[in-house]
Amino acid sequence: MARLCEGCRDGHEIDLSFSMAFQPIVDLDNGIVFAHEALVRGPQGQGAATVLCQVDQNNRYAFDQQCRVKAIQLAARLYHRDSPTKLSINFMPNAVYEPRACIRLTLETAMKVGFPLDRIIFEFTENEQLDTKHVLHILRTYRAMGFSTAIDDFGAGHAGLALLTQFQPDIVKLDMGLVRGIDTDPVKRAVVKHTLNLLRDLGITPLCEGVETFAELEVLRDFGVSLVQGYLLAKPAFESLATPVHIRGSARASTY
Repeated sequence: MARLCEGCRDGHEIDLSFSMAFQPIVDLDNGIVFAHEALVRGPQGQGAATVLCQVDQNNRYAFDQQCRVKAIQLAARLYHRDSPTKLSINFMPNAVYEPRACIRLTLETAMKVGFPLDRIIFEFTENEQLDTKHVLHILRTYRAMGFSTAIDDFGAGHAGLALLTQFQPDIVKLDMGLVRGIDTDPVKRAVVKHTLNLLRDLGITPLCEGVETFAELEVLRDFGVSLVQGYLLAKPAFESLATPVHIRGSARASTY
């Protein structure tokens, strides 16, 4: 454990080449890009699986650190200097030993390239068994340091409602499995509708990901969802920022 924690703190280089693609998160209410999510890709844009299959318990600490560094460095280069657009970075809770120690390299990188800390969102996916106490410690520490927090793939993982009773992140991203085909599935509509009401009661901003059709989007708009992400708006762009389509009604689209 000591060797791994040292790698986490120091962010040692790892023998694993990768880069990032960016997918926009769109705010439908005001027609702007709210954030770009940084997504792992191979060095020539290969899918995330080609990289993640090489990550194991021996290198995931350093990998998690280097993902943060790469995302911030690329975003600083691609974003307009005065842009209010946020950057959403995925992190592995099981790759964080002590939050304040493991955040050091992130802070140093952001300061070096001039990327504001209050524009960074840290999101984690609840698709692996997690120590809830450890996750809560990470999220509370990140919030205290001024970062925004988000739960990804909500409704498809382990933590779920139990975590929300102890910590309310800024954003909860509803899993695409709940969104896909919602226009033709009354059960999904009921589940999503009540989940949205719950999140709003808790003061959490909902974000629906995996939106791929106008019909799905229309249901979400009817439910009052403002933040959306998915191929209908824009696919991830390798080492660049995609320009999402601007949806007007169900039959027209232009660019933002």
